[in-house]
Amino acid sequence: MGAHSMKKFDADSMGEKLLRTFAGASSRRSMLSRLGAALVAAPAFPLLPVSRAEAAKPDRSPDGKTFFARSAQTKDDSKCDYWRYCAIDGALCTCCGGGIHSCPPGAEPSPVSWVGTCINPDDGKAYLIAYRDCCGKPACGQCGCDNTDRETQLYMPQLNNDVIWCFGTSSMDYHCSTAVLVGAAS
Repeated sequence: MGAHSMKKFDADSMGEKLLRTFAGASSRRSMLSRLGAALVAAPAFPLLPVSRAEAAKPDRSPDGKTFFARSAQTKDDSKCDYWRYCAIDGALCTCCGGGIHSCPPGAEPSPVSWVGTCINPDDGKAYLIAYRDCCGKPACGQCGCDNTDRETQLYMPQLNNDVIWCFGTSSMDYHCSTAVLVGAAS
């Protein structure tokens, strides 16, 4: 019994010695400063350079394509399945007197837009598309599309098509939407 209590005593004294050494080498202020530095630095961790190139590339294989990408066409820009319209929501300006990238006469383009990444079925490449609402005229009401390919939640409004984007125009009246090709999405 005496040997067993001696081992316990040794372990207790080692633990006490370790804690006393730690306590002597650190203070409350140093612990608080380290905790504060960690809290300040934590939001920057997602910004650190990490190789995300492979994760960012869309899967262009037939199995990886969305329903819209599998059925998209490149011939008729007045149809909702036109390849640039993968994330458009609203009336197509091509049916309302405008073009795929221009507002009809009497409507003004919104200075802000939402974006989508659409796959062109002719070349299999992904392209960044900027969708811009045309404002200042009553709603066109023709060729209404609601494509939500890769749409994100409303907390990322630049990737969400459920917002009327007529901010900064003379009128908040929505008329139609355009789909401007920005460039290759790499």
